[in-house]
Amino acid sequence: MKKLAVLISLVLLNGIVYGQKLGPRGTITGTVKDKKTQEPVISVSISLIDTDMGTVSDIDGNFRIENVPPKTYNIRVKSIDYKEITLYNVVVTTGNAEVLDIELEKNSIELSTAVVRSNPFQKNAETPLSIQTMSAQEIKSNPGGNFDVSRVIQAFPGVGGTSGSVGGYRNDLVIRGGAPNENVYYLDGIEVPVINHFATQGSAGGPTGIVNISFINEVNLYTSAFSAKYDNPLSGVLQLKQRSANPDKVQHNVRLSATELAYTVDGPIKKDKVTFMASGRRSYLQLLFKALQIPIQPSYWDFQYKIDYKINKKLTFYTLGIGAIDNFSFITPDELTPENIYTIKSNPTINQWNYTNGYGLKKLVKNGFWNWTFSRNMLNNELDQFEDNQNPKETERILKIRSQESETKTRFELNKYYGLWNFSVGVMAQYDEYTNDYYTRVRSEIRDQNGLLVQPSVIVQGASDINFYRYGAFMQAATKLFKERLSVSLGLRTDGNTFTTGGNNLGETISPRLATSLLLVENLKFNTSVARYYKIPPYTILGFQSGGVYVSKNSKYIQSDHIVVGFEFLPKRDIRFTLEGFYKVYDNYPVSLIDSISLANKGGNFNVLGNEPVSSTGQGRSYGVEFQFQRKLTKNFFAILSYTYFISEFTNANGIYEPASWDNRHLLSLIGGYKFKRNIELGVKFRYQGGAPYTPFDDAASQQNYLSTGVGTLNYNRFNDLRLGAFHALDIRLDKKWNFKNWALDLYLDVTNVYGGVQPQYPQYTFQRTDDNSAFATTDGQPVRSDGSNAIPYVIKESDPVIIPTIGFIIAF
Repeated sequence: MKKLAVLISLVLLNGIVYGQKLGPRGTITGTVKDKKTQEPVISVSISLIDTDMGTVSDIDGNFRIENVPPKTYNIRVKSIDYKEITLYNVVVTTGNAEVLDIELEKNSIELSTAVVRSNPFQKNAETPLSIQTMSAQEIKSNPGGNFDVSRVIQAFPGVGGTSGSVGGYRNDLVIRGGAPNENVYYLDGIEVPVINHFATQGSAGGPTGIVNISFINEVNLYTSAFSAKYDNPLSGVLQLKQRSANPDKVQHNVRLSATELAYTVDGPIKKDKVTFMASGRRSYLQLLFKALQIPIQPSYWDFQYKIDYKINKKLTFYTLGIGAIDNFSFITPDELTPENIYTIKSNPTINQWNYTNGYGLKKLVKNGFWNWTFSRNMLNNELDQFEDNQNPKETERILKIRSQESETKTRFELNKYYGLWNFSVGVMAQYDEYTNDYYTRVRSEIRDQNGLLVQPSVIVQGASDINFYRYGAFMQAATKLFKERLSVSLGLRTDGNTFTTGGNNLGETISPRLATSLLLVENLKFNTSVARYYKIPPYTILGFQSGGVYVSKNSKYIQSDHIVVGFEFLPKRDIRFTLEGFYKVYDNYPVSLIDSISLANKGGNFNVLGNEPVSSTGQGRSYGVEFQFQRKLTKNFFAILSYTYFISEFTNANGIYEPASWDNRHLLSLIGGYKFKRNIELGVKFRYQGGAPYTPFDDAASQQNYLSTGVGTLNYNRFNDLRLGAFHALDIRLDKKWNFKNWALDLYLDVTNVYGGVQPQYPQYTFQRTDDNSAFATTDGQPVRSDGSNAIPYVIKESDPVIIPTIGFIIAF
């Protein structure tokens, strides 16, 4: 007995010492499904490469690997009947379980002794090119990305941001020379019109994103070759796929940065049946700006949730929501510099909120599945601008917007698979409501010293209240031929509405599309896509009223035709080269009847896009070439290099093609990362964006109108005649993770614009200040006249270089 007791004690002691030596451990869990039918896949091998750890999926496709040492892994997934895949850059910590949603593509080639492997950069037949994919981990660790999806994907080929804005920190997505309002956004199949705080109504861009990256599993950006199921895209579709919640226990995530605090929680409500995710985020950027005496005061909240309910093995239900509350105001800084005065006078105050709620039902059927969604989204937008925003007077009002837009929509989609053929058909319907009480003073009345009229006032004001229905239908078919060497996809879509003249004529919006992919030789593909797309004008255009008449009822759907060809070469399993050429042609683009400028050149500021009379007479074209090199994480290193050269031109009222506001010509980005031992990771990002065109000021008109408008008056006779300098910056991020029992800490340092590159900005017109900074300086020493005739013009041409260091942490438990 004594010997047995000693033996047991030694075994227990050895286990304790061994456990201490092993240290804290993490967990990998998830589900494996058939990519086409969404059925669970049984007996799939899931193994951690370069280890002896792994498991197989059970009868429900679920798997779980416990006691995993915390670090970064590549995971091999293989099954007899499916193509083998590798999941790269899977980070395991002790704080939160790593939840994986894996989809496998079935073998369509007769099995041999060789293992059939799936291309890790695999695209579907509907979109064989012009698609980029990024995992949540790649977004989280992106230098300068601030955990913001919109900002991170600006590093993709063909994707740029708004040039010339102060600091350049807006999330407008300019894709292949198209305007920011030409993109659509989907979250788990639910359309989310607003994904940014302080969104520009009618355009969707803003300074920072709403989507919580802790919810995201994968991001797909389509820059052409859109599936027929998406309505309204002309330049891009951003598809956000949310991850699954931890099915076993509730887990938490707290993130603190220099600008915000975010909290996320997820876990089971009823085991094996119901799971949830929820988050809230609060900014405190306004406190930092106040301490630094920056006059703008942005403040926001945002919220997000998702609930998944597995009704039975064939039927699942989910609901999701996302929303934000935004406030943008001003303080009076201690020093009223010309730059501060311009900032205060040229921007409106903003009170804005928005939300999207969605519900989805998915049913697995023989050889496929159907998906039915219902959603409602709403945007409330209130803007105010005065000659003196800090001492507002109604008689000095420049801008007033009291606007609401809402959409109630439903979509049904059926996907069926027969052998090598894939079919999908669907319909959608939505009820749209838009109200707007607006006042815009384009110019004030100006009289000379003798009381003679020098300039009449130009004021746009009115009230709108419209509601109407929109509807559409699509079908798509795709197949693979010649042992998968050739894939072909055909799609057709049409859309209508009950508001615009001719809106019910579905023949006018028929949008066909064809995509092909041919394997020329081993690892080299030739891909093509030809398509036509349509987009209904924004509500701000449709709802504009003049003299009691909705003058935009004759507006047409904006049309864009795309032709794309490209090559894809994979010299190794984890390395890809792509080369694509694209040509886009636009028709029926709205052109302003006030300033004669195409709305394709607008939407990159904090105002409203389209609240003016227009004609559907504009045309445009954008064409260029893209190159990309991508290496997945192998041997602790990953990299993405992309370069785009393009030309973007649109016609204004004169019918002449002129450089668009987004015609940067050159886009270059490099992202790289290296994972050191002891859970230390270094990330580097370099960005280069060619100079954007801009329109010079009309000196005389600017001096006359500055006091009443707060901005200079542009000389549209010289539209986009000049060009800014190029923008370039280097961002660096360093992460260090500590793993403890049941919790983990990630401490990071993120430095944006490390070497202090100057962000070129559009010239800003203001008046020179007196030496004591108490008033505007004048040529005669008298107070500045209302027409500015004795003022001294001052043009701010460049901002100071801004280096932004951020220290933050993430706690997971």
